[in-house]
Amino acid sequence: MAPLLSLQSIQLTLGGAPLLDGAELAVGPGERICLVGRNGSGKSTLLKIAAGLLPSYDGRRFMQPGATIRYLPQEPDFGGAPTVLAYVEAGLGPNDPVFYARSLLEQAGLTGEEIPAHLSGGQARRAALVRALAPQPDLLLLDEPTNHLDLPGIEWLEAELAGLRAGIVLISHDRRMLETVSRSIVWLDRGRTKRVDRGFAHFEAWRDEVLEQEEREQHKLGRQIAREEDWMRYGVTARRKRNVRRVAELAGLRAQKRDFAKPVGGVRMAASEAEGSGKLVSVAEGISKSFGDVCAVRDFSVRILRGDRVGIVGPNGAGKSTLLKMLTGVLAPDRGEIKLGTNISAVTLDQTRDSLNPEATLSETLTGGSGDQVLVNGVKRHVIGYMKDFLFRPEQARTAVGVLSGGERGRLMLAVALARASNLMILDEPTNDLDLETLDLLQEMLADYAGTVLLVSHDRDFLDRVVTSTIAAEGDGRWQEYAGGYSDMLVQRRAPTAPGGKPEAKKRGGQADSPAPTGRKLSFKERHELEKILPPAISQLQADMAKFQRMLSDGNLFTRDPKKFQATTGALAKAEADLAKAEERWLELEVLREESER
Repeated sequence: MAPLLSLQSIQLTLGGAPLLDGAELAVGPGERICLVGRNGSGKSTLLKIAAGLLPSYDGRRFMQPGATIRYLPQEPDFGGAPTVLAYVEAGLGPNDPVFYARSLLEQAGLTGEEIPAHLSGGQARRAALVRALAPQPDLLLLDEPTNHLDLPGIEWLEAELAGLRAGIVLISHDRRMLETVSRSIVWLDRGRTKRVDRGFAHFEAWRDEVLEQEEREQHKLGRQIAREEDWMRYGVTARRKRNVRRVAELAGLRAQKRDFAKPVGGVRMAASEAEGSGKLVSVAEGISKSFGDVCAVRDFSVRILRGDRVGIVGPNGAGKSTLLKMLTGVLAPDRGEIKLGTNISAVTLDQTRDSLNPEATLSETLTGGSGDQVLVNGVKRHVIGYMKDFLFRPEQARTAVGVLSGGERGRLMLAVALARASNLMILDEPTNDLDLETLDLLQEMLADYAGTVLLVSHDRDFLDRVVTSTIAAEGDGRWQEYAGGYSDMLVQRRAPTAPGGKPEAKKRGGQADSPAPTGRKLSFKERHELEKILPPAISQLQADMAKFQRMLSDGNLFTRDPKKFQATTGALAKAEADLAKAEERWLELEVLREESER
């Protein structure tokens, strides 16, 4: 089947350095492709070339005649439209039904009468998504579609994409969305693209295999050059024509070695830790806060202990930032009491990056404008060396913060925050604009951090990997704390409800609104299932998944044996689904057991 869109041998140079060097992309009808790569690798540029908005220096772009394409940029341009509906209708074709656009606006929580200049970031993103989705295009190009979306907005978008027949190319840092949507991966690395027809869940194993193969090939090349150089020194004979050929081959090998672009290094991050805080970090007793007639927090109680990692989730406008400010003593409650622990040294990472001065240089921001040294964990470091830890080049030292990309500003905020000694880290949407590798390292750093973490995020995967409990908005100013990450919260919300409508979920001590124990104990069958049946079943499913993933990591399997590839892919998907069900059942029984023993 002919592709809807094809890019071949795309070349693009920016600032004298090649950004794209033979990149390729092909999208067929109904294909779901995630485009991944490090920040600054050229993903957004390649997507703009695919959309026909940016010319390439060299290469070929083919678009199937008659096919419709819609592109969602990271920052929507409303172009002076008087209302959201006018903005959406301007993106419709002559035969596209307006009623469908109005229906999508309603589903996205918009009336269409909103004035674009007055929209919040989440509303602007939903309006831009409706404009892209309403024409029901043949091909949809999405650049970071979850930026500024809250969790209900992300889930709405996933549901819409699941029902589309369009081909999709998606750039996102949201792992859960990538795993849900993608069926193929295009990896943009060092200007070139590599493709594998697997979902995003297989990306990291495949990427590591590709890099290991490159390393082996470079090692072989180095040994070959060493042999040829040894021949040059000791093996030259009178056979002139043969010697000339081998000398030329050696020059070619050296050029190949010299021109090889090594993978971009990783961010190196470690938090500067202050002396430990007291055991109690923050205790809220029946706190409430209203703004006019709107109640943001209603009669909420919680105890946050040293070492806790607490996630705060909810729709935009639910009051997450208000609750966070109250728990950290920045904002006083209207009713109730907040008690902060002793010896607290807090550092804050703000999602708006407002603390960054756009006029200041990168060096001035890190050093505070004095000298060329940064104090990190009590040790002075030269600012250039510290910059390199966060993937900044030495020549960027005098670059103004205002011209940095979103990902670069995110890394700069991390560099500033992690240099300060702390035992309480307050993170408000820290994952915005960060690439997947940096997210992995941030997660590892937080796992090693000895202090306490308060985290506001819409990134479901990041929450699951980092937090030990989740405070979720329940509507009308009510908040509830659940044990575990975002997925654990969903399971507990689906648990049977006690009188009063509150879930019989596993909650933390000190919660004023925790339900009384139900008194129901596990039956013998349930206890046997919890202790004897589920653990070995989960272990076996994990082992099966690892086996299937090893089989699929063979890059030649699809070409060599398509039927085996399809069968293995199906078996892996079934194992993943069975594992999710088994883990959910185990958690349900474990919650019930702990409730009965309270």
